[in-house]
Amino acid sequence: MSAARPRPTKPLVSARFRLALSYAAFLVAAGAVLLAGVYVVLRYVPNYPLTAANPSEAHLPIASRSKILTVLVHLSGALLVALALIGITGGWFLAGWVLRPLQRIDEAVRLAAEGRLDHRIRLTGINDEFRRLADAFDHMLDRLDDAFATQERFAANASHELRTPLAVTGTLLDVARQNPDGQDYPALVERLSITNARAVGLTEALLRLADANAVTAAAAPLDLAGTVRAAVREAGDEARRCGVTWDLRLEAAPVLGDGALLAQLAANLVQNAVRHNTAPGTALAATGHDPRRGLTTLRIENTGPGYTTGTAARLREPFLRGEGRTRRRDGRGPGAGGGYGLGLALVARVVDVHGGTLDTAPREGGGLVVTVTLPAHPV
Repeated sequence: MSAARPRPTKPLVSARFRLALSYAAFLVAAGAVLLAGVYVVLRYVPNYPLTAANPSEAHLPIASRSKILTVLVHLSGALLVALALIGITGGWFLAGWVLRPLQRIDEAVRLAAEGRLDHRIRLTGINDEFRRLADAFDHMLDRLDDAFATQERFAANASHELRTPLAVTGTLLDVARQNPDGQDYPALVERLSITNARAVGLTEALLRLADANAVTAAAAPLDLAGTVRAAVREAGDEARRCGVTWDLRLEAAPVLGDGALLAQLAANLVQNAVRHNTAPGTALAATGHDPRRGLTTLRIENTGPGYTTGTAARLREPFLRGEGRTRRRDGRGPGAGGGYGLGLALVARVVDVHGGTLDTAPREGGGLVVTVTLPAHPV
């Protein structure tokens, strides 16, 4: 399919010229109405010669209504032409002053179309329609700049993460091909199986994240407490193996949302609390409902490595690497129960789809506190 042809950069009739013509037409119309009113008033002047009241002025021309109306008609034409010229000239400068902010907005739009998303209009002055339009465009550029930067980081990290298991598989196969008699094939098959499981798991995590980025949450009422309880139950075996004890404080938490996405959210938070913990360790899951504010909250706390406030806030970024986040301290990789650095990224997207907020903060004594706030469903 051929690309769309660009529109001409300069219109045949500019908006400034059209505004100038509009100002001139309005001025001429107003002058014509005024002169028409004078003409109508003069129609009521008695139609007989008018003489001067002072005898010394008897030499002056004698005027009548018909002569006055004739002079008024001739003078009206000249006045309307003068008003048209004044209107076009003054309207041209006035339109240029009014439309000056649009020139800066147009420049920013052209730069954005060329791929420069770092330029901002930053229009100053009174808070009129142009100022609000410029501020809205600057906000849109901020969102686009952040989105493209996030996409570039995600693509770079995803390509690196997907390349790693494939490179390991290729290395193992090359070594086996060069020395087929000196291989421990059961161990080789086990390593290939683990590496393949990592690649498959990472691909599935990427697909889930991509689905969450494109989905619009369904509207169905559910109790988030039951969803969290089910997630804790499903992760029970892994929690026992890791020596993690759960403290459940699950109160009614009515929400309106997509059950599958919220189940994925709860499962990711519960798995993170188990996998990025100490042995032995503890984890807390609490839900609540504030009917006055119309909010439902979910809080997940776990013991574990210490974080700073900045590091905790960045954990929702995809593929964030750090001790205890994408690899367990006991050396087990993601294929053996670790993560891919996508769990909180998916949680953040699900929360955003449901119109909520996500907060990640360090826990006193080590570990993490994750708080999800969603709009509550009226009970």
